[in-house]
This record gives sequence, structure tokens and C-alpha cells, in this order.
Amino acid sequence: MRAARRKGPALTSITIIGAGIFGLTCAWELTRRGARVHVIEAARIGAGSSGGHVGALAPHAPENWNPKKAFQLESLLAAPAFWAQVQQVSGLPAGYARSGRLQPIPDRASLPQLRDRIAQADLRWPQDMAMQITDAPPDALIPDSPTGLWLRDGLTARLNPRAALAALAAAIRAKGGRIDEGQTVAPDDIRGPALWTTGSAGLELLGRDLNRNTGKGIKGQSALLAHNAGNSAQVFADGLHIVPHADGTTAIGSTSENDYDHDEPDAQLDQILARARAICPALQDAAIIDRWAGLRPRAKSRAPLLGAWPGRPGHFVANGGFKIGFGMAPKIATVMADLIMLERDTIPDGFRLT
Repeated sequence: MRAARRKGPALTSITIIGAGIFGLTCAWELTRRGARVHVIEAARIGAGSSGGHVGALAPHAPENWNPKKAFQLESLLAAPAFWAQVQQVSGLPAGYARSGRLQPIPDRASLPQLRDRIAQADLRWPQDMAMQITDAPPDALIPDSPTGLWLRDGLTARLNPRAALAALAAAIRAKGGRIDEGQTVAPDDIRGPALWTTGSAGLELLGRDLNRNTGKGIKGQSALLAHNAGNSAQVFADGLHIVPHADGTTAIGSTSENDYDHDEPDAQLDQILARARAICPALQDAAIIDRWAGLRPRAKSRAPLLGAWPGRPGHFVANGGFKIGFGMAPKIATVMADLIMLERDTIPDGFRLT
């Protein structure tokens, strides 16, 4: 792996291409360490997959533990301090809260498996964030449960995606970083280290450059409802995330579409809205505030792709967040800042480009 031969916080400048969650969290971490950062975004902040509504920071299942799950757990545990600092510097809310997650238990035959899952969570997760089976969840938004039982955990958190991006941008600018929207740049025109965080289009470009399949865009759709559930736990049921936000809204998402002929909201979003209202009858009359669709970058490996761009000295990649990008972002920012500024490589093997 070829990395830029520069060390320490005196690094002159770093260019970051892409102002989604990976681009802005990396820009913030680099800025926080003393680098001069210039973010270049072809459209606008959050124009790609980071501009949705859901913001579910949900952990992987604790059984069958592996480096990817361990990496995500470290990131989820780092999130409170990370977002608190962003909010303090920016003066803007990111909508972060560790509000927990509630899942209806569909049948009693699944209880032994769930108890095994709880035992594995007890081994891996902090004690005060454990899973438990309850027949009386203390939440304002409760999904119907055929068994009258729910699985609740205290590790899952929420983040308001658009608010979080706005807070990151403000924090970066407050520390002297530069963010230009509506601009593009050619690789050969960049002087110094560059980090490419350009989502689905970036995955396709990377694949063409390396002459192999590195991943593709998967269409996702979400909606925002006018329903105030306060700090109620988010709901995960029937494959849907239902996430109450601090601003008095509730997000619903999302689809995962491999076959599509456009990236706009369509009838599939109407279907998941109907399912969400059936899962949580309290949402039945909630008005739709916004509808969103976009292409989420899924790497072929199903893990984020991190590291030096092969054949482009001084250029780096952070891409492939797909459904877990917001949850992975604080740890990814740390790893990429270590690599770019200190030549310290802590990338898990399953996340590597080569």
C-alpha cells in the first residue's frame, strides 16, 4: 500500500471529494487534528445516500462475532463523544441520542434463539446497554406484537442525517475548513493528499479504474412523518426501521432495490409506509412531510472500502457505507486520519481495497 509520505499534524492540506457522511466525518477528524481541509462536493451537502431520513445506528447481531462487528461496536461506542464535540463546536444539533431499539417477537418458538442472542450481547456489549425480553416496554411508540413480547436493547442509537451533516459542515468551517458545493475536480488537478468519498458513482469509478467489481448502488427510499414520539426507542419490524427524531418527526425506511430505472420516490415507498402504519398504529394518521430516494453504495465485500487508491499515490478511498455508514463513520474517520496523517494502518482486513 502506497501512502503519502507525510507525517504529523503539520500536514499542509488535504482535499476531500464528496460531502456525505464519510467525507464530512473524515474532514472533521482531520480538521480537529490540525490539518487544513478542503471539501469539494459536486452537488450539495448530503446530495447522495447520506441525505435520507432514517439515521438508525443499530448494531449487528452479537452472535458469530467478527472484525466487522467489532469495528462497528467501537464506532457506536465512540459516537456520543464524537457528536457532542461536533455539536459544541458548530452550535447545531445533530439529533444524536442512544434511545434504544424495540423489536416485536413474532412467535414463542424464537425465544430460545433470542435468549442465546441476549447471552452473546452480554459478552460483547457494555452491561448497561444489554438486550432484554419485556412484556411492558416503556416507550411511546410500540409496535404490535403477536406474542405480547418485545426484544429491547440499549445500544442502538439514532441520528438525524440531515441535521448531522449540517452540524459537521458548520463545525468544519468554524475550525477553518473549506467546503465548496456545486464543484468538481479532476484527480490530476489535486495537489497533495486526496480522499475520495463519492458514494455509488465513486464505487463505479473505482471498479473501472481497478478493472474489477468493487460494488454498486442500491436504491433506497424513505419517508418522514409528522409524528412526535419524543425519545421513544426506535422500532425494527418486518425489515423496516421506524425512528423517532428529536425534532418531532418519525422516519420510515427503507427499501433495498437492486432493479430500478430511476432514483426517485415511487410506489414502493407507498408500500413501506403502509407496512409501517400497520406495524405501529399510532402512525396511522401521521402526515407525510417528505419523501426521499437515492442510491446507497454497497461494496461487493458488504464492508466499507478503506485505504490507499491503488495506482494513485497520495489518493485514498472511503466508500461503501450502504446501510451502516452513519454508525461506522466515527471509527472510519479515525482510521482514515491515522492513515493519511500518520501513515498508521489500522484498517481491518475485510475493509481493504487490496
